[in-house]
Parts: sequence; C-alpha cells; structure tokens
Amino acid sequence: MTGRLKGVRSQESGAGRSLLAPGSRLPTPGFTLLELMIVISIIIILAAVALPQYQKTIMHARETVLHDDLFRMRSLIDQYAADKGKLPQSLDDLVTAGYLREIPMDPITEKKDWNVVTGDDPFSTEGGTGVTDLHSSSGETSTDGSPYSGW
Repeated sequence: MTGRLKGVRSQESGAGRSLLAPGSRLPTPGFTLLELMIVISIIIILAAVALPQYQKTIMHARETVLHDDLFRMRSLIDQYAADKGKLPQSLDDLVTAGYLREIPMDPITEKKDWNVVTGDDPFSTEGGTGVTDLHSSSGETSTDGSPYSGW
C-alpha cells in the first residue's frame, strides 16, 4: 500500500507537469477574429465621424487664405496707385514693380486665375483705366452660402 501511495504522490508533486489535459496544446498568443472585428469597426466609426470635420477644417483654411490674399492684393493695388499715380494695368505690373514676388495661387481653384476688374482710373488725368479690384475665379459657393467670385 505504501508503494501505491508513493506513486500517487510522485505523480502529484512531479516537477514540469502541465495542468492541461494530455494531448492539449498551449494557447498561442494573438487576437481572435472577434477582437479584430471589434477594433476595425471602432476605427471605421471614428474615421466616419472625423472625416467630415477634417474636410470642413480644410475648406475653412482655404477660405481664410482667400480672404487674406484678396485683402493683401487689394491693398497692394491701392499702394501701387498711390505711389505711381496710376492704377496697374494687370497683376503682373505689381510683380514687375516689386509689390509682389509672384501672383498668389487662388486657394479654391488652385490656379493663378484671378478675375480682374478694370475700371476708370481716378488718379489719371487723361482718363485711363486700370485694375480696380479682383475676385476669385471659382464658381463654387462658400460655407456661408455666398459665391467665392463675389468676395
């Protein structure tokens, strides 16, 4: 009887014995398909919420750049007229006279295609004409509903 108990004790206290059933394999590290699907679903939901906000922020930035470019170029037209005593004939005159390094790109159309408004030159004694204003050449409307070409 001691031999039988001795064998049971040695099996119970045997070092290196696994708690798994015989023939079972150790679990492999990694994620289950369900866990991966949940994480991917959360990422898709976050992207669907963030993308419209990102696009709105980009349009707001473009509109801000357009406002700033129009303000600066209009003030440069006025400075040119005050300095030279006549209105510029084109936007290229502002570049050649050194008022601008280059004509800025319209942030909405991403081209250098501004709509230039010419009119009578109030500084000219001969009744000449020149650039009086400029607008964006975009046919789109802004986030507040007004057309960019009317800014």
